Amino acid sequence: MNRLKMNTAEPAGYRALIALEKYIESTGLTTRHKDLIKIRASQINGCAFCVDMHTTDARKAGETERRIYNISVWRDTPFFDEQERAILALTEEVTLITGRVSDETYKKAAEVLDELYLAQVIMAIITINAWNRIGIATELQPPLN
Repeated sequence: MNRLKMNTAEPAGYRALIALEKYIESTGLTTRHKDLIKIRASQINGCAFCVDMHTTDARKAGETERRIYNISVWRDTPFFDEQERAILALTEEVTLITGRVSDETYKKAAEVLDELYLAQVIMAIITINAWNRIGIATELQPPLN
């Protein structure tokens, strides 16, 4: 079944999400942090298109294969620093929002990130979750090449 292409079926809404993505790109968030957020949320949501795209982008930006392979098990590896761990924990809890964001996770993120950076991290998590939902709802598939 061919599903709709969001950018042609609802161009105004798509442009609004693109504007949010451009905002995220203009913030002080590091490329590494943005990549971790995008990859982890996409893994949790099961968006193959986004996992493929963002792991490819992370490699191009210099992320190591070892770290990429271990994002889904970040708690059990020594490969991520304190800020990255706080960002990954927050990404998981915001993505799985029915369980709420725990006080512990929020407090830890607030301890290692300043208020502006924390707000930008949350906005980045929200943005990739929106993209994931479009990818999943419309069954976007990664290219074979």
